[in-house]
Amino acid sequence: QIWAEVLKLPRVGLADDFFELGGHSLLATQVISRVRELFGLELPLRWLFEARTIAAYADRLDQAQRDKAGVSLPALTAQPRGEHVPLSYAQERLWFVEQMGLVGSAYNRSFALRLRGPLNEAALTKSFGELVRRHESLRTRFAGSDGQGRQVIDRSEAFAVRWVRAEEIDVEAGEEVLKAFARQELQRPFDLSQGPLFRVSLLAVNAQEHGLVIGMHHIISDGWSDEVMMRELAVLYAAYGRGEASPLAELSVQYADYALWQRSWLEGEALERQLGYWTAQLKDAPGVLTLPTDRVRPAVPSYRGAIHPIAVSPALSEALLQLARQEGATLFMVLMAAYQVVLSQWSGQSEVVVGTPSSGRTHRETEGLIGFFVNTMALRTRLNLAESFRDLLAQVKETVLSADAHQHLPFEKLVQELAPVRDLSRQAIFQVWFVLQRMTGETMSLSGLTLEGVAREHVTAQFDLTLALRETAQGLRGSLEYATDLFEAATIARFAGHWLQVLEQVVAQPQQRLDRLDLLSASERQQLLVTWNATAAAYPRERCLHEVFEAQARQSPDAIAAIVASEAGASLSYGALDRRANQLAQYLQQQGVGPEMIVALCVPRSLEMLVGVLGILKAGAAYLPIDPSTPAERMAFMLDDARVAILLTHSAVEERLPSHTSRAIFLDLD
Repeated sequence: QIWAEVLKLPRVGLADDFFELGGHSLLATQVISRVRELFGLELPLRWLFEARTIAAYADRLDQAQRDKAGVSLPALTAQPRGEHVPLSYAQERLWFVEQMGLVGSAYNRSFALRLRGPLNEAALTKSFGELVRRHESLRTRFAGSDGQGRQVIDRSEAFAVRWVRAEEIDVEAGEEVLKAFARQELQRPFDLSQGPLFRVSLLAVNAQEHGLVIGMHHIISDGWSDEVMMRELAVLYAAYGRGEASPLAELSVQYADYALWQRSWLEGEALERQLGYWTAQLKDAPGVLTLPTDRVRPAVPSYRGAIHPIAVSPALSEALLQLARQEGATLFMVLMAAYQVVLSQWSGQSEVVVGTPSSGRTHRETEGLIGFFVNTMALRTRLNLAESFRDLLAQVKETVLSADAHQHLPFEKLVQELAPVRDLSRQAIFQVWFVLQRMTGETMSLSGLTLEGVAREHVTAQFDLTLALRETAQGLRGSLEYATDLFEAATIARFAGHWLQVLEQVVAQPQQRLDRLDLLSASERQQLLVTWNATAAAYPRERCLHEVFEAQARQSPDAIAAIVASEAGASLSYGALDRRANQLAQYLQQQGVGPEMIVALCVPRSLEMLVGVLGILKAGAAYLPIDPSTPAERMAFMLDDARVAILLTHSAVEERLPSHTSRAIFLDLD
């Protein structure tokens, strides 16, 4: 019965595989919460991966009952409320971040819809009013004193839908009216202390077309909440349109009850167990992922962002799902492993930490609530290039299942415990994010209306890089959200292409070693190996390099040949450089230098270096370049091995020279 309810199937057979029936980790979590509710046992998520049929899972459940295993979480019920209602741990983190005033609109959550058809304005207004009455989160604001925040829950009567006329939008009529309206609404800031943090604005374009923008701050809502809201809105709008009362049952708990419950149980031994796992998991983990950026990282991020759309073909999407089933994993695990492969290759790091959300809704009572339940998990992976993708996937699977068993620890507590070096320029613990949104099978709808999403400009980025995907009937769809402080659009497009390349290869050969996975597309390979190496050119064979230079010096003697950027006014014309090189060449010849001889050149980047190169060639010898930063032992070996009689050098590097038998000539002094 539990499996059939969660999977939305009429019945489930004893030998049916949960994941082949469409199950995934989110639905598995719902199974766990219902088993807890019915049997009073907290079973680990990994059991469902190991016992994937009803028959096998029932055996595990019987054994747990006999062993009295799996201590259950405390029940979530309505909590007694004192004068002050605390913030949940997740809310506390966002509240502190907002107090610093650095994130702009990065945590604004909004979406815009076009409504086509005859709109019942009274029913829609009443529906939103009932939503606000039902869900305390939608009428909550946040006060603070002595560095601590608290929830302030206002009366629902204070809520009102904002109505706007099309002529108030300063653009031409039509499509641009809705886009401009959505842009204006989405950019309006929220004041956490004054509220409201939930806003509904409706634009009347004409009698048959309206624009609806729903905006809220992340501190009162999450992605799951959007589905709850639209599902209840559809039910309420249909009922009120028929003149009926709300058919929705009253909620047994509110978000404030959850915050109080979380604060009461997650302490002492329970907190220490969770902390112990995560601190061990992230001990000595790299705190920075050094992706190559197009721009220097600013001291304080602007949180400005953009997106690059991603589409995975239906055939490849299905192949990825089959690979997950074949390996006893989930689609999330496969996609995460491939993402980490590319992050590792781009950064050159063998350890990668990626942030990902967990729903945080471990009780059935929270599944129908609007609120900020989502928690953050930091998943660390160690990539061994000698191992296969299948090996990596097994590691990712184990990491995800272990993390899920310890998902109750608020990420904020982990950050406090790890106490990373404070750096306002980047997120702590990880800087990249991955999320896979599941298909619910439900579509947004309002009775008698056609709903369409209104495209809007993406302007924020919470992380350096976020891969966000969702399952659709047309395959995986999503985007790479990136910080425009750091990356150009072309760089992100290349990253997306590399990720898709990896996906194609791992479904074809999951046993392929990681160091054999090819990130390059055919065009990139052609560019690197052929186009950029097409450097062949016709040179006059009868003239040497220094003779070609002499011809240029005769043609343009007064033109600047070289400039020292670090020294104001330090430059040489072609004529002057040629004269100085001639002087050096004549001097070297007087010292017996000629063909088949090697003259060492150990000078810093300077005009003297150019004089030395040309002078040695003009004298008929070859030059041996030695970097002044070369270790003395290595430098001595080079001089001895090449049997260097003369060393051209510079007074600035005299102290670095090793003991040698070559004759030293100082180009800046002699």
